[in-house]
Amino acid sequence: MDRTAQLNAVKRNLDNPNMRPKDAASLLIVDGSDGTPRVLIGRRHAKQKFVPNKYVFPGGRVEQADSRIAPDDELAGSEMAKLLHDMKGKASPVRARALALAAIRETFEETGLLIGKQASVAPASRSEAWRTFFEHGVVPQLSNLTFIARAITPPRRPRRYDTRFFLVSAEQVVRRVGEGDGEFTELHWVTFEEARLYDLHAMTRTILDDLAERLDSSLKPRNDVPVPYYFSRNGLFLRELISHS
Repeated sequence: MDRTAQLNAVKRNLDNPNMRPKDAASLLIVDGSDGTPRVLIGRRHAKQKFVPNKYVFPGGRVEQADSRIAPDDELAGSEMAKLLHDMKGKASPVRARALALAAIRETFEETGLLIGKQASVAPASRSEAWRTFFEHGVVPQLSNLTFIARAITPPRRPRRYDTRFFLVSAEQVVRRVGEGDGEFTELHWVTFEEARLYDLHAMTRTILDDLAERLDSSLKPRNDVPVPYYFSRNGLFLRELISHS
């Protein structure tokens, strides 16, 4: 079954009012230290309105503060161009950068993992989440993030997000601080085969397939692979490819 077919096969409740998708970001952290790639997934709390009890990658909605953070470095030019492709509303590098920063911030909030590099001077922020992040002497880095997929939640879901999925090596995890904010009830580092034994959200399963194609033999992201972009039209999921050029 191809990827759009498996997405379209999922039965969905369409009784919710329609709403405009919000910018969101998710982070796929891959640990290949023993030669076998393992990715971090978490089980969402049963009380969450959006995909309760499902296993997903860390991530969430972009916040206004994400566009005000000055990272230590910049997204690669090719990554920026792909993020700007078909960006809804007013497209800008600031919004693209905020997506990557949101992936780092949300991962910290949900898992306690600090991704970036150690810094002697921490930036100031009015955002409580970013202020807490910086208190640990770490600043985010964007050059090590690879944009690997995009998916827009279909209409009439309890929440709708325009999510960009980023890949980062576990080598970029500085350390873990605490257990997260409770949005996840479990966290697991799993191989691609093990992941399929979990109750994955349908899009999480699809992105996992895309990730497997994206990694080369050394578990680094291949640059010659276009970015899959999932969206719905007339009630069906479609898959467009965003070129690397």
